[in-house]
Amino acid sequence: MREPQPLLGRVALVTGASRRVGIGYAVARRLAEYGASVFVHHFVPHDAALPWGADPGGPAAVVEGVREVASAEVADLSADLSDPSAPARVVEAAVAAFGKLDILVCNQARSGGDGPLSAMDATMLDGHYAVNTRASILLAKEFAARFSGDAGRIVFMTSGQDLGPMRGEVAYAASKGALASITATLADELGEAGITVNTVNPGPVDTGYAPPDVVTAVSAMFPSGRWGEPDDPARLIAWLTTDEARWITGQVINSEGGFRRW
Repeated sequence: MREPQPLLGRVALVTGASRRVGIGYAVARRLAEYGASVFVHHFVPHDAALPWGADPGGPAAVVEGVREVASAEVADLSADLSDPSAPARVVEAAVAAFGKLDILVCNQARSGGDGPLSAMDATMLDGHYAVNTRASILLAKEFAARFSGDAGRIVFMTSGQDLGPMRGEVAYAASKGALASITATLADELGEAGITVNTVNPGPVDTGYAPPDVVTAVSAMFPSGRWGEPDDPARLIAWLTTDEARWITGQVINSEGGFRRW
């Protein structure tokens, strides 16, 4: 029989968990349900500046929602991961809170403020790279430097940019594509330290950002007639952090529910 809480005694850091309708929140809850102590990173100003807005309950509601299903401890920190020093501070805070770190899920993402090639400039490209790519790699570096166990797990998040076009999202697609490209290299480097590295593409997930007409149009592109829900990729991500997935590393896994790009 499977252990109902396969992550008991382990500590997870989940970044980008600022909204209860988001993937990061669903992942944090899954890991908490699996028995892990969970350190939640959030950065409300990013969402507050975008059309869909911040969670009305703020970070406290997010953390409380994770704590509701937790059998271990939950802690949190706000940090702007576009700051080059922030990844180290976030990892240090997680280790300070729980004494160690076994799991890293890099769910943070800069979206919005993007455009087609004709709109690209250095500021737009650098802004997306800083949060989506650079921060993820630096978080992985800091995690690996502090990891001393035999079942380390790193999960990056990408967006299916290698499966089809992402029209009007050049900066986002480039920065997320870099994570898919670096997955095998980091998995090779960190494998001897007992750390697996995988990347998950969740496909279109309804996190409240799409207007009604887009929701309707994209729903028709799924065999099921619906978008992904946050817990759909969260189940895969949580499984990748368990011992059942110990033989899986260096992979980019698409969890798209049969999404059709035609």
